Amino acid sequence: MTAAGSAFVDRIAADDDITPTRAEHSLIDRLVDSGLMHPTPSPMNPPLAVTVVIPAFDVEQSTLIDLVDACRRAGVHEVIVVDDASPTTILAIPGATTIRHDINRGPGAARTTGAAQVNTPLIAFIDTDVVLPEVWTDALVAHFADERVALVAPRVAAVAGTTVLQRYEALHSPLDLGIEPARVSAGTRISYVPSAMIIVRADALRAIGGFEPSMRVGEDVDLVWRLAEAGHRLRYEPATTVHHRSRPTWAGWARQRMGYGSSAAPLARRHPGALVPVRVSGWSAAAWSVAVLGWPIAGATIAAGTTVALASKLRPVPDGPKQALRLAGLGNLFAGRALANALLRAWWPLALIGSIGSRRVRRAVAIAAIAPPLVDWIRNQPPIDPVRYVAIRFADDLAYGVGVARGVITERSVSALIPDFSSWPNRQRPDRPASASAG
Repeated sequence: MTAAGSAFVDRIAADDDITPTRAEHSLIDRLVDSGLMHPTPSPMNPPLAVTVVIPAFDVEQSTLIDLVDACRRAGVHEVIVVDDASPTTILAIPGATTIRHDINRGPGAARTTGAAQVNTPLIAFIDTDVVLPEVWTDALVAHFADERVALVAPRVAAVAGTTVLQRYEALHSPLDLGIEPARVSAGTRISYVPSAMIIVRADALRAIGGFEPSMRVGEDVDLVWRLAEAGHRLRYEPATTVHHRSRPTWAGWARQRMGYGSSAAPLARRHPGALVPVRVSGWSAAAWSVAVLGWPIAGATIAAGTTVALASKLRPVPDGPKQALRLAGLGNLFAGRALANALLRAWWPLALIGSIGSRRVRRAVAIAAIAPPLVDWIRNQPPIDPVRYVAIRFADDLAYGVGVARGVITERSVSALIPDFSSWPNRQRPDRPASASAG
């Protein structure tokens, strides 16, 4: 940035009262679109009207009544429940309009059916396993004061519980994207948001044709990426947190994870380059591969070389060598976690085959399965003993990986298995799948 631009950013950081010039507005836009700055808009007065669409299948009537009541208390314009051919027809719900499909068409198609009946500027899609707080519209709707914003999503945290599964989900729900606000874009820290709850601008949704009806998993990620490809801004706003009920059984939990994994191949086919099992520097990948396979000195030498190369690029920056050491060290650490994640989730068939004939490959798989979750356990001290924690993490990875393999076979495409070694790693949580659906 120029000196003037740098001074302007300092004033923003200091919470100065600012009336930006045209040039400063342009700088703000660049910083927001690059993910370096996040808007915190004030509530709109009056706010844009919101219609809620709830896709429903085989759900308890009382659960729907509670959800509709929570929506009504928030002051939404209308609630539309789409019964996606439930075995037992969903009865009329006070305060809601109910539409029924004659055959089950999936959650994306149910949302599209409901959206066709909406006449408000905004549509909130809410799944039946979501628990809403008393106030949830204000902070989300406020973002739509920017006409370029087409979608806003809250944080979706797991409902607290006492079972081992519930305690694990509280830490590792794939729907929980953390406490930091973000832009939403493929390949960034927050590359997707789940449709467990999202608010979408109705005209932007219709312009891209709504949810893809042929997709029963991953349809939410596909929608997010198509909106981004159309040039819209998408925001993740954790100032509002809703809660999501976890699967009650281990079998249901495993099926959910396999479903998430099976969406990887169709998403990779529909959005080339947007979904990869791992995105790290080729040098970092080489350093870790060499070290884990039995040549740690060679791996450390490669890592040191990347640090020297980065230091030369950062020579004009204050404390360039120190910054190079910090960035290269963090980059290589995140790369190691990301590679371990990919080995167990996307590349597990190759790892299994390699383990049969190679002690070094078996050692690499064991390190990938044990070291990252054990480091997490030591750092976070979750309310689960380390043995069970590591075992559940391994089962999580395996279930997701089985889904990835199933999707690759169904799509007859290996695009979801091809890594990107062209860039330094982003800082997306390595234990979170590259895509997820709230199905």
